Amino acid sequence: MNNSPETPVTVIGLGLMGQALASAFLKAGHPTIVWNRTSSKADQLVAEGARLAPTVDDALKAGSLTIICVTDYPAMQELLGASDIELDGRTLINLTSGDSAQAREAARWAEQRGARYLDGAIMAIPSTIGTTEAVILHSGPQSDFEAHKSTVDALGTVTYLGADHGLASLYDVAGLAMMWSVLNAWLQGTALLRTAGVDAATYAPFARQIAAGVAEWLPGYAKQIDSGSFPAEVSALKTDARAMAHLIEESEAVGVNAELPKLIKAMADRSIAAGHGGEQYPVLIEEFGKPRND
Repeated sequence: MNNSPETPVTVIGLGLMGQALASAFLKAGHPTIVWNRTSSKADQLVAEGARLAPTVDDALKAGSLTIICVTDYPAMQELLGASDIELDGRTLINLTSGDSAQAREAARWAEQRGARYLDGAIMAIPSTIGTTEAVILHSGPQSDFEAHKSTVDALGTVTYLGADHGLASLYDVAGLAMMWSVLNAWLQGTALLRTAGVDAATYAPFARQIAAGVAEWLPGYAKQIDSGSFPAEVSALKTDARAMAHLIEESEAVGVNAELPKLIKAMADRSIAAGHGGEQYPVLIEEFGKPRND
């Protein structure tokens, strides 16, 4: 199924992100039907050419594809779970934030009601929706994704991850882990350099260069993780641990918080104690891969 620009799309949920999604469909030429509990949130979209459905059921019936962007998964099920709402034969793409278990349960819930279901995650801010900068992740049956890809391409850079409905949510949180880790490392370094009168703007280009360099290591390190073999081609973990100790000592000496490097060194110390000191840094995946019961 190749969706043309005339393919009607329904958007349920008109927070800032939902409004951005609906606007992107309108700009791409899709007849766009919208619904929200507070109907006034649709005013600007209606002015742009959207049609406000009076009920959720009307909204579902009006479009061949329904995009859902509400508060959470229970809110979605509450909205669509009424006995008089017809889901049979509908295609739902849920871009509501949640975890992978909720995504898989939502897929079962929708499929029991006869709906085709894709789960998704939006790796973007509302202002970037409709541009290549907005990354929209999808997981679920590939045939359902391919059937509607030309329509959802209006939202940004659309990516299919696999048949497991939980993958989009997992990639979402994995991306957040990367984002916060990079930012936290930069803040640690910035705090250190500020003690010597170096401002954040001066440090930022150097930090960006370091981050880009580290990113280049990832494919090689990924091969080590996937093979379960961690030869110390660059540096042994015990050598890295000594550098971590230096970072902690320097932070404490200049009065900067050392909680973050202490946390990572504690993980490295456990790995070294388990006999992995002569292996390369990615061996820490064993520590990251198991829960810490304190």
